[in-house]
Amino acid sequence: MDYMELKCRVVPADPGYEILIAELSEMGYDSFVENEDDLLAYIAEDDFDKNAIDNMEILSLDNFEVSFERTVIEDQNWNAKWEADYNPVMIDDKVSIRAPFHDKAEVEFDIEIMPKMSFGTAHHATTAQMIQLILAKDVRDMVVLDMGSGTAVLAILACMKGAKHIDAIDNDEWAYNNAVENVERNKCSNINCELGDATLLGDRTYDFIIANINRNILLADLESYAQSLRLGCELYMSGFYEDDIPVLEKEANKWGLKYVSHMVKDEWVASKWIKA
Repeated sequence: MDYMELKCRVVPADPGYEILIAELSEMGYDSFVENEDDLLAYIAEDDFDKNAIDNMEILSLDNFEVSFERTVIEDQNWNAKWEADYNPVMIDDKVSIRAPFHDKAEVEFDIEIMPKMSFGTAHHATTAQMIQLILAKDVRDMVVLDMGSGTAVLAILACMKGAKHIDAIDNDEWAYNNAVENVERNKCSNINCELGDATLLGDRTYDFIIANINRNILLADLESYAQSLRLGCELYMSGFYEDDIPVLEKEANKWGLKYVSHMVKDEWVASKWIKA
């Protein structure tokens, strides 16, 4: 599979790049690299929509100058491209997310991720927020579901924090293969990676569910999450905006899920819910 690299330049950069990332994420761009002078955004070439780019809301705002350059990145060149652009991420001085070509970090949780075209390198606000929430949660001996697992970085962190078993599910074959590789790299033998969606859950039950996806999929799958979550246990969701909370709460309440709290970063939300 080939990918489209969109090199974006925005003046002024703040808050221009935040707005741009938000818009591109809604279009399906799921990997970003923020450099000093530009932003690189990536999407599968088959999903690239020039008309959507030409009609972005930020282009209609008088106070921003925006330009784009497109480059097709062939599948076999992807690793080399990421190695040139990818930077390690440090979160709360406790978690390092780095590639194999970076030096090992002296932190409590050092996670090695091969940065292929999979969501979950912690460069995006939602992944970073979910990591912060998981850091604060005791997951020892829990059975955990990481839904929309991407690179499996959240599942790997749960493993390192002592979870008993983790199912990491993603409906993208590229992400699934990347997750399998990353799980092996981090020696997390108790993570089960699966290719699929919420229909796989069936009668499974979990002590803790993580879902970093997007609003529409979360809305569609809330019933499945609720049925799979044990009474009194928590669901963490991200991949949406603060304005989306009321509609999610209305649907969640139908299935016995109650809103607890949320955090916001770059307009993105990570939230806690509990099965009452």
